[in-house]
Amino acid sequence: MRAAASIVIAVVFLAVLALVLFGRTYRIPSESMEPTVEINDRVLALKVGDPGVGDIVIHNPPVEADSGECAEPPPSGAMCAAPSRDRGNVTFIKRVVAEGGDRIALRRGRVIRNGRPVDEPFGCREGGTCDFPREITVPRGHLFVLGDNRGASDDSRFWGPVPEDWVRGRVVARYWPPSRVGGL
Repeated sequence: MRAAASIVIAVVFLAVLALVLFGRTYRIPSESMEPTVEINDRVLALKVGDPGVGDIVIHNPPVEADSGECAEPPPSGAMCAAPSRDRGNVTFIKRVVAEGGDRIALRRGRVIRNGRPVDEPFGCREGGTCDFPREITVPRGHLFVLGDNRGASDDSRFWGPVPEDWVRGRVVARYWPPSRVGGL
């Protein structure tokens, strides 16, 4: 019995240590990632590993996110392809939909990556700008991020790809509210 209690204490200690060294917690402030995460959900993001397509990340957006403008205005029908050099101070939560070198477009709310439609349950609900039929190429070393609730998300469509080193962590779990605890 004593050995089992010692093991539990050691596991809890290691989990807390890993959180302190490699993780951060965040509260979700908007509906941009619904239904995956909802307003006031709390999530855990780990600062290890490189995020890839499909991962949910916490990141700093470019300063242009405040105004919703691209560093260089894109051609008609194209998303913002020009990454900013200036990092914003806020943190956003978004899903990675393309990596450096990928070609991407958004047609009727559906992501088209490298010429193929992406099978995902996300898209535009009501309103929003969800049709960017002209393909762009994501620069190397950058990620293209979108909210799951694309009709209510301020994301790479408007302010461009995010440098990989602006990612603060990859979201791995929701820990609040108790009724929705689980991995993401």
